[in-house]
Amino acid sequence: MDQRAQTWPARLRRSQPVRDLRTEPRCVPPPYGPRPPRCPRSPPCCSPPPPPTPPTTGDTIALPVRDALAALPVQDEDRTGYERTKFRHWIDADRDGCSTRAEVLLAEAVTAPEQSTGCQLTGGSWYSPYDDTYFTAARALDIDHLVPLAEAWDSGASTWTAAERQAYANDLDDDRALIAVSAASNRSKADQDPTTWQPSATGYRCTYATDWVAIKTRWSLAVDPAEQTAISATLGTCPNAPIEVTLAR
Repeated sequence: MDQRAQTWPARLRRSQPVRDLRTEPRCVPPPYGPRPPRCPRSPPCCSPPPPPTPPTTGDTIALPVRDALAALPVQDEDRTGYERTKFRHWIDADRDGCSTRAEVLLAEAVTAPEQSTGCQLTGGSWYSPYDDTYFTAARALDIDHLVPLAEAWDSGASTWTAAERQAYANDLDDDRALIAVSAASNRSKADQDPTTWQPSATGYRCTYATDWVAIKTRWSLAVDPAEQTAISATLGTCPNAPIEVTLAR
């Protein structure tokens, strides 16, 4: 042995076997097309993960309400061509004799009314959260589309089919879509969005803004810039509560 090798410091001596690169697994680029991403030093070879699949109709999503608001498309409103009759409403979808209006009154009654032939309701009591008021007569209540029909039209429903607009106008699958409220509060609201109208019951405003975002998310509706600003300002004073929404379209 070379005498010099015996005097080399131990740290300079080769302590690992020589790697035979011919026998190590390696990533082989395809013969054609773009070069694949750089592979790690050790096998197995890697490939980029597939992009997430966007949610589709029928999927249920859950996210903080402020994130949901930020995810809504922003565009100017256009009411051209709107007519309320383009949203067929108060149908009897399950053919049980009760219209959508009656179904909401039955579902939201504080004390249940008596139901007679033709789904006529007598007695019972209801709470109107818009103005923090109780009622004991169904005729004193309106069924409000939380996001009004005209607002839905402005925000994207103008491109829907007649069947989709009917489904929106009679949406019993999400408890937030239709709400029994006093006739006075509903007519005060009319077709306004949160930019120009808020419930007089201030304690309900966080719920109102949160539910507004949930319904717009459910139906893939847009918000206009002023509407987005107004809702964001309200939600800034509220818990960033999670919303769970089943997409209707």
